[in-house]
Amino acid sequence: GNSLYHELKSQGFYSIDSFNRPRAFIFMYQKNNPEFNPDFVFSEGIYDKIQLSHSFIAPDTLGYITSPKFGPAVEWKEMHWRGTSLELNSDDDPSVQIIGIDYAGNNTVLFNVKKSQQDVDISSVNAVQYPYIQLKMRNIDSVKLTPYQLSYWRLNYVPAPEGALTPNLFFSVKDTLDQGEKMHFGIAFKNISIPAFDSLKVKLSVIDNNNVTHLLQLPKQKPLISGDTILLKYDIDTKPYSGANTLFVDFNPDNDQPEEYHYNNFLYKDFYVKPDNFNPLLDVTFDGVHILNRDIVSARPHILIKVKDESKFLLLNDTSLFKVQIRYPDGSLKTYHFDNDTMRFTAPDMAKGDNTATIDFSPQLSGDDEEYELIVSGKDVVGNTAGALDYRINFRVISKPMISNLLNYPNPFTTSTSFVFTVTGSVVPQNIRIQILTVTGKVIREITKDELGPLRIGRNITEFKWDGTDMYGQKVANGVYLYRVLTNLNGKSLEKFKDDGDTTDKYFTKGYGKMYFMR
Repeated sequence: GNSLYHELKSQGFYSIDSFNRPRAFIFMYQKNNPEFNPDFVFSEGIYDKIQLSHSFIAPDTLGYITSPKFGPAVEWKEMHWRGTSLELNSDDDPSVQIIGIDYAGNNTVLFNVKKSQQDVDISSVNAVQYPYIQLKMRNIDSVKLTPYQLSYWRLNYVPAPEGALTPNLFFSVKDTLDQGEKMHFGIAFKNISIPAFDSLKVKLSVIDNNNVTHLLQLPKQKPLISGDTILLKYDIDTKPYSGANTLFVDFNPDNDQPEEYHYNNFLYKDFYVKPDNFNPLLDVTFDGVHILNRDIVSARPHILIKVKDESKFLLLNDTSLFKVQIRYPDGSLKTYHFDNDTMRFTAPDMAKGDNTATIDFSPQLSGDDEEYELIVSGKDVVGNTAGALDYRINFRVISKPMISNLLNYPNPFTTSTSFVFTVTGSVVPQNIRIQILTVTGKVIREITKDELGPLRIGRNITEFKWDGTDMYGQKVANGVYLYRVLTNLNGKSLEKFKDDGDTTDKYFTKGYGKMYFMR
């Protein structure tokens, strides 16, 4: 106002700006010092808002001191506290609250301690329910307004143990595995405190690539005294975990027993399982031969089914992976099971490094010329099928033992020739011989069953090849030779089998065939 203006003017501090308005300054000066030394502009004009703040000390009657929380504890003992007043005959009336805190962070006042109670027994506090305790001092002086001077407060208790993962001592894990390969996981956990752990609970789980958690069952581990170590070892089957996964291990999970800290008890570890996307291979033979559709087979065939998988870890040792059926001539479909000698299962022998499952199938069939259908399906452990479609093949069964005309191939021949014929029935004749004769009827070579090689019911091409030598190994001359087959089954010769469209009789005269040898 005007009084400030005249005071400033009398001291020689006065200025008029371009608008002829007085400007006021806040400055520091001594009354006898006429020097003008402004600190800052207090106001630029009459429209400026002026704000001034200042802190004042105002004594109060009440105050609080709160401690950090103590623990965790396995057993509480005593609480002690000491302090003094600033004056004699003080009106100070301090008190201390003993507050229990559970694992969820909920607070409960357990004791209200007066000034006269400076040593308190707290052994009745259940450390399982209240693993932590906090102290809160209420300080009141309504007369002198001076606080009670706290010297110390102390809690005596048995502390919880403290453990930590110690992968520097032992850690075993593989980042990438084939599906079905065992993961040999291992890690060490050490008690780094003086108190001992009781039997330790461990949680182990796998979070798969669909974010589904699979809990793996683990028994409780041994009690852990001070300085002792647990070496956790666990084999994880990776068959269900194709793709990217995360392994989680947690010692003393969910505060199973009190512990000082938990952040150093658990581990997350990523690992990848390469999926098995390869189909197994299926192979089917009848009496050791891959037959053609509608081939003749034995009425008691030995059908050998083999399923081979490239995986070294997903063994084909489960019979439910395979299905074997026969459709009978009347149209009925029969499914066979591994519950008798008709069908036997042999699991792979991985000691030989071969993941091949074998099925020996020996059905009892019959018919004068009946047609059956074999249907086989198989898959590997993860569901890859042996082909997009089931294996199917039709075959014929002729129960009556017979033999067809015997042909040689090639004919004529220059170096060697084999013999081709068909046998029907259930078993190969006990005796079968092929005689080679000159045109005059002289036998120059007789070929026995053992020389012919393996024979079976159905179409046969002999492993034996006649090379144009006689029984003494001498080369015979060029020319035409005769041959015939002699058979015997249970003392009887086999009748001749003639299939539909068979026109080979014209090459035989009274059971003798002709061959031409030329060098």
